[in-house]
Amino acid sequence: MNNDLTKDEFDALGQVSRNEHRGRASACVARNTKRLTGLKFMEFSKAGHLSLTDKGKQILFIHRCIEALRALAADVQAQPDADVAIFLGRKGHIAPRDGAEGFDVTQRGRESLADIDAQSR
Repeated sequence: MNNDLTKDEFDALGQVSRNEHRGRASACVARNTKRLTGLKFMEFSKAGHLSLTDKGKQILFIHRCIEALRALAADVQAQPDADVAIFLGRKGHIAPRDGAEGFDVTQRGRESLADIDAQSR
């Protein structure tokens, strides 16, 4: 089974994680619920509400990390979320900028982005 998610599916995961679907689900969430529950990224609670599984939280976090790396590679002024910056810093993908606020993408981070881009083709 292919786990490659579309931008629309990542948007649906993000909406569910932020509980933006109070009451009736948005069109984005409704459109993607069947596939995302089948992949075990989302589940219905006993009360009938959608929530992310641990697997869904993990893939959403990884997506946020990749997007933050791409943003930092394109613009040195980009500011990743605190949890993403901590994780990427611990893994050696970004480093605090010397004498200035912000982060620089390390060689390891650039190599990881190159690998990710090569796999997505």
